[in-house]
Amino acid sequence: MASEQMVHMSQGQGETSYARNSSFQKAEQNRMKSLIEAVIAELCGSRSTLLTGKIVIADLGCSSGPNALALVSTAINAIHSQCVHLQQPPPEVCVLLNDLPDNDFNTVVKSLVTLRQSKDPVVLTGVIPGSFYERLFTSDSLHLVCASNSLQWLSKAPEDLTRNHIPVFDTDEHVRRERFPLVREAYAHQFRNDFTLFLELRAKELVSGGRMVISLGAIDKAKFDSFYVPVHGPSGEEVREIIEEEGSFSIREMRAHDPTTEMNTALSTPRKFVNNLRALFEPIIVQHFGDIMDEFVRTAELHWSLDPDGSLQEERTRTSRAMLVVSLAKA
Repeated sequence: MASEQMVHMSQGQGETSYARNSSFQKAEQNRMKSLIEAVIAELCGSRSTLLTGKIVIADLGCSSGPNALALVSTAINAIHSQCVHLQQPPPEVCVLLNDLPDNDFNTVVKSLVTLRQSKDPVVLTGVIPGSFYERLFTSDSLHLVCASNSLQWLSKAPEDLTRNHIPVFDTDEHVRRERFPLVREAYAHQFRNDFTLFLELRAKELVSGGRMVISLGAIDKAKFDSFYVPVHGPSGEEVREIIEEEGSFSIREMRAHDPTTEMNTALSTPRKFVNNLRALFEPIIVQHFGDIMDEFVRTAELHWSLDPDGSLQEERTRTSRAMLVVSLAKA
C-alpha cells in the first residue's frame, strides 16, 4: 500500500521527471484560468467587502516544475488587471504553496523568487508542506484556494481492500469481474470521506465568502493496477452530491470537458506515454515492487511500440475520462 510519503511526482529536471512530463496537467490548468479570473473580479471588485488591503491565495497540491506557479500567477495577473481597470491600488498578495513533504520544494522555492520580485502588486510567498486532508492554515485566513489535478489522490488506499487482502486487479478475469463492484465502491467510499473532510477543513480556513477553484479527473473506465494506488476519479454527480451534503460551499460553476486533444498531444508516442506514467507513479511503484523501473520502462515501451497507433490509441480510449473544473463559494 502506498504511503503518504511516497505519493509525490518524480523529482528533478531529467527526462522522466514530472517537470518534463506535465504538459497534459498544464493544459488542464489553462482551462481553469477563466474561472480564476472571474473569482478575482468578484473578490477585488468595487462592491467587494472581503479584502482589507490584502489577499491570501493558496495552491494545494502544487507539485513542482513549470506548473507549480501557474494558478497563482493567473490570480496575480488578474489582480493587477482588475485594479488597473478600477483605478484602485492593488492589495498586498500572500501566496502559499502546499504539497506533501517529499515534494521537490527546492525547485518550487527557486521559482517563487520571480513572484517576490513583483512590485505591483506586492507579493509575499511561503511554502506549507503537509497533507491537504489536515489543517494547514489559521481560521478565516484565506481568500482563494486553488487545486488542480490533485484531489483525485486519496489520503490512503481503501481500508476495506487492504484489511481483507482483496487485490485491486486479480489475475483471474472471472474473479476480477465479480470483485469489480466491491473495489469500485471501496474507492468511492474513501473519496467521499476524503473530499468531505477537505471541504470541512477549507471551510474553516477560508474567510466568509472566500472562494475555491478546483479541478480533478472524473474517470469513466477505471484502470486498476495490481497494487493499491490511492487514486479515485469521481463522477460529476458524485462531486456535486458530496459538496451539497457537506454544506459549507455553494457551487458557482461546474464544467466538464473531454481532454482527448491534450492527451493525444502529450501522450502521442510510446516513450512519451511511458514517461508520463513514470513521472506520476514511479515513487509508488518502487516502494511496492522495488527497483524495477528500468524493466518497467523497457517492457511498456516494447508493448506499445509493437503497434503504436492501434494499441496506444486503445489504451487512451480504455482509460478515457472527463475533467471537472469547479468554482465554489464559502457560505
